[in-house]
Amino acid sequence: MPINKNAIIRYKILDELLSSRYHNYSLDDLTEEVNRRLGEMQINPDEDNIGRRTIEKDIHFLEKEDPFWADIERYSVDSYDYNKQRYYCKRCLRYADPSFSIFKKELTTDEKYLLRELFSLLGQFDGLPKLDGLERLRLSLDPHALHKPILSLTKNPIENTNCLGLLFTAISQKQVIELHYRKFDEPEKSIVYRLYPYLLREYEGRWYLYAGRVENDKIKCFPLDRTIHINPIPSMKYKNYPGDINEIFEDIIGVSYYYEDTTVHKITFWVSDYSKNYVLTKPLHESQRTLNIQTCDELHKQYPSLQRGQFFRIDCRRNYELIRELCSFGQHLLVLEPSCIQDEIFERIKAINEDYSKLRTKRS
Repeated sequence: MPINKNAIIRYKILDELLSSRYHNYSLDDLTEEVNRRLGEMQINPDEDNIGRRTIEKDIHFLEKEDPFWADIERYSVDSYDYNKQRYYCKRCLRYADPSFSIFKKELTTDEKYLLRELFSLLGQFDGLPKLDGLERLRLSLDPHALHKPILSLTKNPIENTNCLGLLFTAISQKQVIELHYRKFDEPEKSIVYRLYPYLLREYEGRWYLYAGRVENDKIKCFPLDRTIHINPIPSMKYKNYPGDINEIFEDIIGVSYYYEDTTVHKITFWVSDYSKNYVLTKPLHESQRTLNIQTCDELHKQYPSLQRGQFFRIDCRRNYELIRELCSFGQHLLVLEPSCIQDEIFERIKAINEDYSKLRTKRS
């Protein structure tokens, strides 16, 4: 059987799928997944999809021909067909040895060094999956080295440490999950969600999961410190996010994502000389820009009380972190527009002032 470029690409995909212990792939599943990945790579987009018979021949070639001789086992699992609403016996294929690969090669010195640094970095995060072979792999890279970390990250202890590892695995292996969640204001009530997990994001020492709800595909954010436990649902088919999930952060500060609120506000604010270099060197948002001299002169005339300082603009959706960030500089950052953002900050500061006034009255 001649091996061409397209066949090698299919073998590479099949090699990954047959190594997986997180999914049970039938021949039809393998055919569908190979076609999906080929589509993502835009391999021969004008040609028809690869057929089931082609994948069957590929597996036979990997199993019976030199130089591969892959040991592929056939096994059965109980599965659930959500379209027909019934259970059935599913015939599946996988490598007998999950560590087997037809593409194994020796790592270079540079690759070993980078992997050691990666293990050191990952070790600083509580709750990441402690895979059985991870420590053995680290030692095999250089068993005699006393390796000290070069990078150090600030971290907070995670209350439910196993959640991060379970979600890391679910996202990387594209597994549907059932997540049991509780709100801080209703600690006795458990809410259950079925989700397509897409992304883990760290913000100010806390971890958050972004996932699509199975019922309506809407993206929802779940703080891990309010997650009770997580169950994988291997019988349900995973649905990929249509695009780059990181794009949802283009218009927000922090992590709070409100699916329904799509209004992007052009927020103009003034920063005093005392704080402007902090804002210049660490922008509030990636859209932040310094206004030009002409616009700054016009704003100084419009707001004569704002002496010196610097004017900035960001384009953001309103969320909790936006308001908190704009308030965090105190009198050294003042929002000029839009009025809805300015009003919200004013009311917050007013409420704080009233509460402190009550405290000071009692003190005197």
